Amino acid sequence: GKTAAYRQVLAVVMATEFAFCATPGGTGGHVTYSYLLGRFGLSMPQGLGLCAVDQLMDVLFFITSLAGVMLYWLIRPESLHPGWQLCSLGVLMLVVVLCAWLFFRFFRCFLGCFNAILRRLKISPGRRHDLRRWMMEFYRSLQVVRQFSRLRLLGVYLFCLGYWLLRYSVLFVVVRSLGGRLSWSYCFLAQMFSHTVGQATMVPGGSGGAEVSSGLFLVPVLGGAKAAAAILLWRFATFYFYLAVGGPVFAWVAGRPLWQRLVHRARKEEEGVQDESCRKES
Repeated sequence: GKTAAYRQVLAVVMATEFAFCATPGGTGGHVTYSYLLGRFGLSMPQGLGLCAVDQLMDVLFFITSLAGVMLYWLIRPESLHPGWQLCSLGVLMLVVVLCAWLFFRFFRCFLGCFNAILRRLKISPGRRHDLRRWMMEFYRSLQVVRQFSRLRLLGVYLFCLGYWLLRYSVLFVVVRSLGGRLSWSYCFLAQMFSHTVGQATMVPGGSGGAEVSSGLFLVPVLGGAKAAAAILLWRFATFYFYLAVGGPVFAWVAGRPLWQRLVHRARKEEEGVQDESCRKES
């Protein structure tokens, strides 16, 4: 692909975040992301591959972070500094990165084991063929990762890690600023639950469902007024801010080219009608 400037990449990210927030279930984000990557010389399959890699990084974060928080709540020490929670979470994420590398390195062995499991489960041959084909297509879509050096791949994962840790620390910082005494892991669980409920409602940004579900965690601990203030500030930082700032960027980088294409097509149709009318008059 082409070399992209930082401001161009930032515009793509802002437009994509707006599309995630403004469409039901965030479905428009993937389409916007793949479409805008075409400006850098990437084909649609390559764009979808990068989108799959991005989603894979997010899934790795959520799986490992949820496992770490669950482990913390099982042990439940009397006092544990949030910094230690983040450190333990980072160690678990590095372990998952190693597992992902083993998956790519020994994919053929994994595919053979997967096929053996399907046979033992007495899955029909046609169904086994469909599942193997799906697995191969998924593997090919992630081949773009193999073009990255290990250092670059680690850098991508660390950026993803930093992004989600900062985003999921917003509620913790807001609650502490309002005088609340909640642990980082509790705030993380509240956000995870509200995010899941918001996605399930299929409403843009999970509006309504995210606020109500997060209130189930915060109101019993903080009280009504303080919980309402915390939810309002948290939603502004993680949802309404993306709409306010990302909307104009989306209109410029994604809407403007589409509008120009529609105008150009309309002009061509108008010129065709005029040429046809001139031929009839002559």
